[in-house]
Amino acid sequence: MRQLQFGDVTIDRVVEQERFWADASWLYPGIDLEVVARHKANLGPLLVHPQTLQLCISFHSYLIRSGGRNILVDTCNGNHKHRPRALWQHQLASDTYLRSLAAFGLTPDDIDVVLCTHLHTDHVGWNTRMDNGRWVPTFPNARYLFSRQEFEHFLELHSSQPDLPVSQGSFADSVLPVVESGLAELVDFDHFVDGDLSHGTWIEDTSGHTPGHISVHVKGGGNEAIMTGDVFHHPIVFNEPSLKNTGDWRPDLAMRTRQRLMARCVDAPVTLLSMHFPSPTAGRLHSHHEGFRFQFFGT
Repeated sequence: MRQLQFGDVTIDRVVEQERFWADASWLYPGIDLEVVARHKANLGPLLVHPQTLQLCISFHSYLIRSGGRNILVDTCNGNHKHRPRALWQHQLASDTYLRSLAAFGLTPDDIDVVLCTHLHTDHVGWNTRMDNGRWVPTFPNARYLFSRQEFEHFLELHSSQPDLPVSQGSFADSVLPVVESGLAELVDFDHFVDGDLSHGTWIEDTSGHTPGHISVHVKGGGNEAIMTGDVFHHPIVFNEPSLKNTGDWRPDLAMRTRQRLMARCVDAPVTLLSMHFPSPTAGRLHSHHEGFRFQFFGT
């Protein structure tokens, strides 16, 4: 993804894994492969595998630079995390993510704010790193912002079922150590990170995939970007808006949230930035006689 500019605010993509091929039914239970085949030509071979009809997603963060501050949105899977139910992220030991951050001239010490759209394992992993047998914050100078409603929901699960690894254990190894370090801040919906509605960065309620899921908005220079977390996992959902994701907490609410956000963004000067669209990643939503079509920038 090329750098995006919104007034004096820039957005870049920090990549952990560029291409991950997943069975369509893993992302969208019950999906008929005939549906995938019908949209294969429109979506293209970088999004739908020509032979297997698998769907391609990626894992990345967004780096917002605004007013001299470096803001990181979501932190992917992370290294050395125990995830036996998700072997593709189990005990990762890769330098790709930190090298991607370093390509922008930054180290973990340079991050001022970490924003987590929600607390699923593939969005909080780099919140912490292993240091002498214990989990410590990867970004020691940052404020970590968690949605209050989201955190309280996961904390209740963790407290009521201490033997259950909440969110595959990521709440214990990637969230609670940040809280215990004193770096976490619980925020309410519509919290402003900086600026105001005309030029700034703020969060907005997009609950459904999880109880306190948020999207991150950046506005400046007359344009707007929305980092949508897991509201959208793959562009096929614009062709088939009724699809439900396997991880949705309340599928009907998640679908209404997706449809509301699509209606708001269609044919508008709003850049959509999913956490899982592979390169070129950024684009805009356009109306189509069948509903919606997502157009990547540069294509």
